[in-house]
Amino acid sequence: MPESKPFRLVAPFKPTGDQPKAIAKLIENLKKGERHSTLLGATGTGKTFTMANVITELQRPTLVLAHNKTLAAQLCSEFREFFPDNAVSYFVSYYDYYQPEAYLPATDTYIEKDASINEEIEKFRHAATMNLLTRKDVLIVASVSCIYGLGNVKDYEALAIHLDKGQPIQRDTLLRRLTDIQYRRSGIEFKQGMYHVLGDTVEIFPPGGDTAIRLELPFDEIDSIEEVDSFTGELVKKLDEVTFFPAAHNVTTKEKIDRATEAILKDMKIQEKKFLEVKEYAKAERIRTRTEYDVEMLKETGYCTGVENYVRYLEEKTPGTPPSTLLDYFPKDFLLIVDESHITIPQIGGMHEGNFSRKQTLVDFGFRLLSAHDNRPLKFDEFEAHISQAIYVSATPGKYEFKFTPKQGLVEQIIRPTGLLDPPVTVKPSKHQIDDVMTEIQQTLKRKERVLLTTLTKKMAEDLTQFLQDADLKVRYLHSDIETMERIEILRQLRTGEIDVLVGINLLREGLDLPEVSFIGILDADKQGFLRSRDALIQTIGRCARNVNGHVTLYGDRMTDAMQQAIDETNRRRTIQEAYNVKHGITPKTIEKAVKDIAEAHSKAALKHPHRDPARIPKDEKKRFLEELTAQMEIASANLEFEKAADLRDEIDLLKKEP
Repeated sequence: MPESKPFRLVAPFKPTGDQPKAIAKLIENLKKGERHSTLLGATGTGKTFTMANVITELQRPTLVLAHNKTLAAQLCSEFREFFPDNAVSYFVSYYDYYQPEAYLPATDTYIEKDASINEEIEKFRHAATMNLLTRKDVLIVASVSCIYGLGNVKDYEALAIHLDKGQPIQRDTLLRRLTDIQYRRSGIEFKQGMYHVLGDTVEIFPPGGDTAIRLELPFDEIDSIEEVDSFTGELVKKLDEVTFFPAAHNVTTKEKIDRATEAILKDMKIQEKKFLEVKEYAKAERIRTRTEYDVEMLKETGYCTGVENYVRYLEEKTPGTPPSTLLDYFPKDFLLIVDESHITIPQIGGMHEGNFSRKQTLVDFGFRLLSAHDNRPLKFDEFEAHISQAIYVSATPGKYEFKFTPKQGLVEQIIRPTGLLDPPVTVKPSKHQIDDVMTEIQQTLKRKERVLLTTLTKKMAEDLTQFLQDADLKVRYLHSDIETMERIEILRQLRTGEIDVLVGINLLREGLDLPEVSFIGILDADKQGFLRSRDALIQTIGRCARNVNGHVTLYGDRMTDAMQQAIDETNRRRTIQEAYNVKHGITPKTIEKAVKDIAEAHSKAALKHPHRDPARIPKDEKKRFLEELTAQMEIASANLEFEKAADLRDEIDLLKKEP
């Protein structure tokens, strides 16, 4: 079992600018017991590094909450670099595709739940919960999906199998216990959550791991415990003990299932009676047959389709009780960090209502029992009840943060370590905006730098792209219709100079970090809506703050309140930054961030596991290894980690060339 270690921050630089002041103030607030603190951090000021310093000082398990998978993946990657010796985990929704169960009364259409689970992400989720139950030096970066029901933590922990070297145990007894906690016996393939047997040797693949555990059990005793490579069988290290956590989070005992099925049938009869009393015979028949079938499946296999709708019975909770979530796996004093809180907090607040409405329709028409409502995300007040202490991080904090953060809890971080300033912003009329854009592009290209242009619609983005292409410019557009892998390639090409201009709609969500960009043109800046709000304009302007020549033009025929507020805030920050640079004699310089030479990196055949030689992977395991690498590449693609995805693609190509 991995041992807990103190959080140890590893970085080639030290806090600078106003980072030391922000770190000290946040730590002071937390140690004084302040429940809410807010870090108002400008783009590019090193907010993640500040958070890493706070975590190092506090030495408490930490949950970093992001509003989407993309941001979560980027943060996880950064924190893993800062804390290479600690347990940094990634916890996001494991669905590649998810169609929830629903009923549309207007057309009498029932839609069955349909989902595709990403096994690689499921592995990360298991690793996260295992780390929480076995270590204290745990940092988990999660999307807001972590407030959905996960399964009872007490059952998950109680059903874990702990084994010691020398422990007497019969092989068949071990296999039965593994089956009880949802492990499956391998057939052709061997992957997470499986075991296979050869004589007195049992190999078990933990659901959250990349390596397998080999047990030798001669004479009904554990003679040896070895961690081995799951593909080659090579020894990684010898162990004295090991703990196997369940292969599913929704796991329970046979006794609980028996009690649950009794309660389910009791509530089903109550529901059926209500329908019969109002002569809704079809609904009564539907709820009875569906529920009886589910109960039979639960008794026989311990599982049924839609088992999450019966979680209240399996966890023996009363109606309306909050579901068990990832937050229940944390100790009471954990630190919560909410990144991009101006988006994340409202997102959490709105998750429950939409879920309730859909479920109520299923209940009303006899598709589900009332217990379906207990399979839900946390309500906002339930989420708040889990918070011991929280730090909200944003360049544009929202109403919630300002309301609950005391004056002394608001911390600003405006200075960039590079001395870079927030870009100057000008406003120009829309009448000749395309001519002006062309002039700006030509000037930017002379400096060998790049351009971002934002429009309000896909059609405008495509038309503008075509116009610029006709003018012999290297330009592409980026919007939601572009496939993930193609988006990654477009972003890579922008950085390398294969593309000079990128046209987009909501470039905020891309997680762009493009120091080569020195001009941003925001078309139709005076239109109303989210993408032209104060906060959205400030965030977009910040995309140009990584280049010393950065500047932004807002094209519009009137000065809206949002535009004026965005310009005023940008100028306020710029004034603070300029004063700091003058005082400390700092000359701003563009951030230099290398674009990895992927071909060169992989000419050395550097695969994921340093102890794994591709030539030694058995031929019958190569297909499975390729599938795993492909799954990892798809995750990186979905998270817009374009360099990582390309790395993995080259690993796949390299492996395919092995004879």
